[in-house]
Amino acid sequence: MTVHFVGAGPGAADLITLRGLRVLESSPVCLYAGSLVPRELLDSCPGDARLVDTADLTLDEIIAEMTAAHEAGLDVARLHSGDPSVFSAVAEQMRRLDLLDIPYDVVPGVPAFAAAAASLGRELTVPGVGQTVILTRTSARATPMPEGEDLGTLSASTATMVLHLAVQRVEEVVAELLPSYGAGCPVAVVARASRDDEVILRGTLADITDQVRQAGIRRTAVIVVGRVLAASEFPDSHLYSPGRRRS
Repeated sequence: MTVHFVGAGPGAADLITLRGLRVLESSPVCLYAGSLVPRELLDSCPGDARLVDTADLTLDEIIAEMTAAHEAGLDVARLHSGDPSVFSAVAEQMRRLDLLDIPYDVVPGVPAFAAAAASLGRELTVPGVGQTVILTRTSARATPMPEGEDLGTLSASTATMVLHLAVQRVEEVVAELLPSYGAGCPVAVVARASRDDEVILRGTLADITDQVRQAGIRRTAVIVVGRVLAASEFPDSHLYSPGRRRS
């Protein structure tokens, strides 16, 4: 028996990996984040599978479901939105499973920031413009941020920044980023990336707050900040340069 933590992708059902889909098709128990995971994915589960929406469950209740499956010798597909490696609350589940000696593995998924970049038609690392991407969030109504990871500190590098779970605080986010990035810095907000009801806003730190409010975006969105969003004059990558030594 194994608990499989599966990245369900950013929203579109067909962005789950082949490996993740195979896990769904073969697991007699599926725990899923009902508010974020597309319902179409559940159609891939066996017809008699136990389907458990974890949206309103506590960590103890989730682990109890996994423990019951373990005792019955049943594999579990644990569906998380995006990719389990970031902002997925997988770490504390793994810690509990380690204590209970319940085996698990992880199937990666397409993260929200990658889906947002695809929707924007932009590479987040552009030669000569930006080669660093900061993935972060804000602490309102969530676990406090560790010391030194506040937006004021992180923004000092002016690297490309992608903020998750922050669109509800867009005014505060802009205020914290303005001193380092400046009012004219390009910004994009992508809500429900890859879904049929996706919304894309493009602007600058000077006007993005008004755009977000007018669009009524309150959740399931990422904020992307950085010069790469508007970069047009930049050197070609050395990767395909004729001067690059090839074996």
